[in-house]
Amino acid sequence: MSHTAASSALSRFTVLDLTRVRAGPTCVRQLADWGANVIKVELPEALDAAEGLGGKRHGPDFQNLHRNKRGITLNLKDPDGLAVFMRLVKTADVVVENYRPDVKNRLGIDYESLKAVNPRVILGSISGFGQDGPYVGRPGFDQIAQGMGGLMSITGEPGKGPMRVGIPVADLCAGLLCAHGIMVALLEREESGEGQWVDSSLLAAQIFMLDFQAARWLMDKDVPPQAGNNHPTSIPTGVFQTKDGHINIAATGQVIWERFCKAMDAEDMMNDPRFANGAARSENRDALSVEINNRTKEKDSATWIEYFNEAGVPAGEINSIDQVFADPQVEHLKMAETVHSDAIGDIDLVAQAIKLSRTPSRLAVAPPERGEHTDAVLEGLGYSGDEIAAMRARNVI
Repeated sequence: MSHTAASSALSRFTVLDLTRVRAGPTCVRQLADWGANVIKVELPEALDAAEGLGGKRHGPDFQNLHRNKRGITLNLKDPDGLAVFMRLVKTADVVVENYRPDVKNRLGIDYESLKAVNPRVILGSISGFGQDGPYVGRPGFDQIAQGMGGLMSITGEPGKGPMRVGIPVADLCAGLLCAHGIMVALLEREESGEGQWVDSSLLAAQIFMLDFQAARWLMDKDVPPQAGNNHPTSIPTGVFQTKDGHINIAATGQVIWERFCKAMDAEDMMNDPRFANGAARSENRDALSVEINNRTKEKDSATWIEYFNEAGVPAGEINSIDQVFADPQVEHLKMAETVHSDAIGDIDLVAQAIKLSRTPSRLAVAPPERGEHTDAVLEGLGYSGDEIAAMRARNVI
């Protein structure tokens, strides 16, 4: 069952991918991009003709999520399909799923069932709210987790109601954390020789990512409010208007604050008692923002960014997505990478954000067509051509 590894880092591991939509595929993408032999399992097309929530197969979302994998079709509700899957499990290292918690039990692919076949296997599960508890039966969705996990209460401008973040951050973080957990479990297995169940959820991931905002409540009983584009505690940090647009400035801390004032030729502002120290600037943050905006509007964005960065004051552009990928530093980081798809030609996808010096990641292969590798994978398991043809005729594969 040969595969084209995207890296040598995880190439010794085989991963069975039962995921769909986003959180699960995000998890598996991390494993695939680092070279794991990922086998994506989908229903036969005759049983799943409708377009799924992940969007069109040849669309940007699906292509970006499912690169560096092979694909098979398999009906797990059919006993013969389940038997094929369990034969794969015998030699697999990891299974990843993001069904509702009860589905894997009904299918017979829960952790205990997998463990009985292969005690070394690791099951990664991602759900909306966890594998048990009062919300276990609820369907999970990113924006629901953003709201329930507190993120929408601290996002947006004060007085204008809750605001979602512009990316599916709960989905993405749940997937990344599950991938992290799987790699921890693989490391631990080297000592114990045993697999285990790795559990991540959108709600838990979202709360974890609240980070210092959650700690403000847990330690000080301080409920953070919305702060718009202003940083909630580091002042002044926010969006400021220029002659031709807007820029971000982060002038927090006394040393950087003084550099900032000098770069703006605004030592009067530095000497203003309302802004003399961090506590004063926090208390008078609205007045400070007005003062800064009145001055930044006098010059264009590029000029201010040059002035501030030369002075050691963090400042930067606010880019649209097309501007992001045209930025010279982004081009230097090679955050867009081209891969060839036999179905749609050369496509550009988002590259890995992690760089390893000796075992780098690459986009080795485009996402598979549905069932593209079914025959090859099953032949590798020892199934004959006649057996494969018979299963295909019955929509087992």
